[in-house]
Amino acid sequence: MSDEVVTEAKLRIVDVPDGGPIALITLDNGLDHRKPNTFGAAGLDNIGRAIDAALAHDGIIAVAITGKPYSFAAGADLRAIGSMASHDDALAVGRQGHTVFRKLLDARVPSFAFINGAALGGGLEIALHCHYRTVSSDVPALALPEVSLGLVPGWGGTQLLPRLIGIGAAAKVVLENPLSQNRMLKAPQFFTFGIADALLDAADFLEQSLAWAAAVARGRLTVPRRMLDSEASWAATLSAARAEVDTRLHGATRAPYVALELLAMARTAELTEGFAAEDHALADLIMSDELRAGLYAFDLVRRRAKRPPHAPDPSLARTVSKVGIVGAGLMASQLALLFASNLRVPVVMTDVDEARLQAGLDSVRTQILDQVTRGRYSPDLGNRLSRLVTGRADKEAFADADFVIEAVFENLPVKQAVFAELEGIVGPDCVLATNTSSLSVSAMASGLAHPQRVVGFHFFNPVAVMPLLEIARTGETDDATYATAFAIGQQLRKTCVPVRDAPAFVVNRLLTRLFGEVMRAIDDGTDFDVADRALEPLGLPMSPLTLVGFTGAAVTLHVSESLAAAYPDRFYVSANLRRVVDAGKSSILTWVGGDPVVDPEVAALYLLPPDPVALKPDEVLRRATEAVCDEVGRLLDEGVVADVQDVDLCLLTGAGFPFHLGGLTPYLDRTGISTRVTGHRFLPPGIAGLPE
Repeated sequence: MSDEVVTEAKLRIVDVPDGGPIALITLDNGLDHRKPNTFGAAGLDNIGRAIDAALAHDGIIAVAITGKPYSFAAGADLRAIGSMASHDDALAVGRQGHTVFRKLLDARVPSFAFINGAALGGGLEIALHCHYRTVSSDVPALALPEVSLGLVPGWGGTQLLPRLIGIGAAAKVVLENPLSQNRMLKAPQFFTFGIADALLDAADFLEQSLAWAAAVARGRLTVPRRMLDSEASWAATLSAARAEVDTRLHGATRAPYVALELLAMARTAELTEGFAAEDHALADLIMSDELRAGLYAFDLVRRRAKRPPHAPDPSLARTVSKVGIVGAGLMASQLALLFASNLRVPVVMTDVDEARLQAGLDSVRTQILDQVTRGRYSPDLGNRLSRLVTGRADKEAFADADFVIEAVFENLPVKQAVFAELEGIVGPDCVLATNTSSLSVSAMASGLAHPQRVVGFHFFNPVAVMPLLEIARTGETDDATYATAFAIGQQLRKTCVPVRDAPAFVVNRLLTRLFGEVMRAIDDGTDFDVADRALEPLGLPMSPLTLVGFTGAAVTLHVSESLAAAYPDRFYVSANLRRVVDAGKSSILTWVGGDPVVDPEVAALYLLPPDPVALKPDEVLRRATEAVCDEVGRLLDEGVVADVQDVDLCLLTGAGFPFHLGGLTPYLDRTGISTRVTGHRFLPPGIAGLPE
């Protein structure tokens, strides 16, 4: 097995003033900083030889490892990992990493990691093998993301990290962060956690790190280490972590549970024993279907999302120097801050109600203040953004806007009226966008003199968190409008997926079909809890009834009604849910003592048929997955998206579907559902764990 790009390990001896010679190893794959260093078999060999050569130098006071400019290391070569054909090959790569990295742990002189850029997975683990670590203050991404892919930190992370920073912080890095949309640590957090021993300025980071290392090696500076957590604390932390993993995943994927077992070992096991356990766990997981699906998902969000293959020509995009937002509700205020903070252009909101407009502006100010308080915005930036967002009661404020998006109530006549009014105010090149979640963009534009300027621009809530932006083109949308919308979406740092205008586009259409079968089962007589928990084997981020409460019963009902109007043979509208909405209830569940239970007042509203049918959980799951599989096939047949990969990308980034499903279609293929329902698989053989 060979690497696509081999990382070199370049050794030089640096004589530090008032310190002495330090052997400095620089990792460099010869590419620019956007292509991080990765470790394959040849790269690990290079690192091992460089460490041996460094330690062979007489007189050195320390050995240190750093990365090429702006990049430390991203860990294992995932392409090579994903192509492994045997358990023995997988076991060998785990052992090789441990053998090479342990040279730094067992070095005869102090070893240091100078973390000058992103350090992920094995990149962080090589640093953990060093006796000390410095980190540059501008490093944006430090993490052990393996469990999100279906792996575990297999080169020392589960054994070394809890001994260094405590089991509570280690469980957060190894489990909680990867399972929370792959949350990363920034340099200050990394230092606060105690993973780094020194947080140094970026401007002269290497020089400072060398001087700091010399001071430590010469004994002029002592770095304290924490005591090992007690057995009781260790057990209690891991018990709570397991409960959280159960709540999130319900046993749907193995990797987090394997990680828990390895973390449990770390308190008492000898390192050799713990590392061997990591080797075997890693090898088992490398050969799993979950890993193949996870790597497929990773490739989608890291590559396809950044370079969408069907994006419009960016040279056609117009400059946007002012943005207008129709509406001042919760969604509108989130959009206002998003546009202002990323485009740094004036953003004006309007609303017919002065009080509602002021509430929207106050919401923006509150969001900005929260970011300043958290240290994510400087006070100066907070003030600048506050000045960029303004409000007016009349839409004449949009006369000089280049892009106006409506975020009003999900009602077609209302949205048509808004666009008709805007067309008489804005300039001829202004793009008119809608954030509709279920209505026809074409219908909104149908009565306009210039329907070519209208585009769907559908965000997901919460706007600041969910990456997906569905950009919907109608049959009338012209190239310049489409390219401008796409350019803005990318400036907003969203995952932009081009879709054809169709009811509910991709995510809401699939979720409504999937969860509609759960609602149908309840209406037919299945117990609320049985139906709601039936999808747990998928490990989805929310149960169906929890999602109803999150989006609101009225919105859920409206989307299902819109889709049923378009596709009456497939989409289910719950008469019981309509009774819930008519009664003024926003959710089916309520919370008692922190646990979700069915609201007794809601349960009393439900009417069952004369001959109720109670389904078993596996029957509900089968019906729901077969229904959504059928809908995926229809989306592709209708050309709503150009490729099945866009379906999975949408579900990953817009609905939080887990990597172990690969979005959705790898699961449907692997379980045979796609062949049973559509007569064919969605993905070609060899992708995402499918047999050749």
